[in-house]
Amino acid sequence: MTPSPEEPRPNARPAPAALTQPTLDQLRAEAMQWGRRPRALGTWYVAEHMVRAMRAYGWTIVVGALGQPILYLLGLAVGLAALIDAPITQNGVEVSYLVFVAPALLMTAAISVASEEFSYPVMAGFKWRRYFFGFSATGLSPGQIAGGVVAGASARMVVVVVAYYAFLWLFQAVPDPQTGWLTIPIGLLGGLAFGIPYMAYTASITDDKGQVALVQRFIFMPMFLFSGTFYPLDTLPLWLQWIGWVSPLWHATELGRVATYGLPIDPFAIVVHLGYLLVLSAGGYLLARRMFQRRLGE
Repeated sequence: MTPSPEEPRPNARPAPAALTQPTLDQLRAEAMQWGRRPRALGTWYVAEHMVRAMRAYGWTIVVGALGQPILYLLGLAVGLAALIDAPITQNGVEVSYLVFVAPALLMTAAISVASEEFSYPVMAGFKWRRYFFGFSATGLSPGQIAGGVVAGASARMVVVVVAYYAFLWLFQAVPDPQTGWLTIPIGLLGGLAFGIPYMAYTASITDDKGQVALVQRFIFMPMFLFSGTFYPLDTLPLWLQWIGWVSPLWHATELGRVATYGLPIDPFAIVVHLGYLLVLSAGGYLLARRMFQRRLGE
């Protein structure tokens, strides 16, 4: 007996539902929804990329963060400090040579990291690997890309200055640990005060002709040697002291000495040191954003 046309067949499949194509407004709304997350968290996405890229030279970071303070402090505590019996006197306070030079070494380590992370990685993003242009092709703005580079470099600087401070404490180079830990944020600020303007300069380089090497030789090294790192700045002749006055290393080091052993200093001078480092960081970031916008076509 055959079923009537009105009766459904036992094995018959249901008719497929009609497919509805989304409208243009629906597609646009979906695209905007997917784009809001990169716009909201774009800086941290770029920072994550920069940190993950550091895995390519991760052992260099680890060895530098641990080995450099050990070698410097051993060389100073066991070597040079053993030859310098007289304490260092600055602003009427006498401290051992190791205690005097320790904050400067921590600040130098932070600035050294900044000189690495804000130079060749930035040039790679624009010229060699060009991943900044890939970031810009998504929902990320040039300001977020620049901010991500700063955040990624800051992460490495924090690791270095924390490790350095730990070794300073182990070598008893921090007479006042209650305030000595402030050298960690001071070191980060000093590194940013040097690194962010350096990033702005690196972002402006379109043809690599050894500019980074020139900065290392004729800016970083004189700053390291003539910024009151190994002796008080006022012991230098006046025509050399200006290097320390314009150097973020000297300003950060003076703040570090106030934190580690209570270097007597006028409160207004503390404001000047902090203000100078903040102005360099903020002004450098504004300039860096403009350079990123110019290079990325926005």
